[in-house]
Amino acid sequence: MTNLVVIRHGPTRWNAEGRIQGGTDVALSLEGIAEVRRWRMPAAFDSYRWYSSPLLRAVQTAQLLGARGIAFEPALGEMRWGQWEGQRLEDVRRLDPNGTADIEARGLDFAPPGGESPRLVQRRLAPFLAQRARESAPAIAITHKGVIRALYALAVNWPMVGKPPDRLDWSAAHHFKLAPDGTPSIEKMNIPLRSSDDDALCPPRLF
Repeated sequence: MTNLVVIRHGPTRWNAEGRIQGGTDVALSLEGIAEVRRWRMPAAFDSYRWYSSPLLRAVQTAQLLGARGIAFEPALGEMRWGQWEGQRLEDVRRLDPNGTADIEARGLDFAPPGGESPRLVQRRLAPFLAQRARESAPAIAITHKGVIRALYALAVNWPMVGKPPDRLDWSAAHHFKLAPDGTPSIEKMNIPLRSSDDDALCPPRLF
């Protein structure tokens, strides 16, 4: 079994505004940079190889975490949200409540107009996961919420309808094990990257 640790990028201005980012290349905000600078990788992961989504917010996060020799992996890029990118989901729901509800009820096949579904994200992740398993080298991947949710759904066989079995902290690391064919399973979720003092000042992002 091969270790894979995944971390979502730090906050951006669009995160603060509740805007859908998808494949739009949004940088970390000043507040996001300050938050990631408070994160500390557990010593157990010191020897892991670093991979990152090519989107700037993920690359910046990897660099702020002290990554060296980062391999940029397109498969780790965020789920594409098509026509909804740049908009707030609450606005999309208000403008077309019935159509939006129908799309959101599709679970793994949820796909905004012109966008990508979690099932398609799982398919593009599969070669990356299989390659990491073949190499048997532990890895850290800096990626995005949509990608982590798709990976988590694959690991626990969650159809992405209703609430997930676990509540994920988006300011934490999530540890998976990869079978020889790349199939993921959960090792440990929500590994803290901040001290308890930092948590008091900046509570975990759970959305």
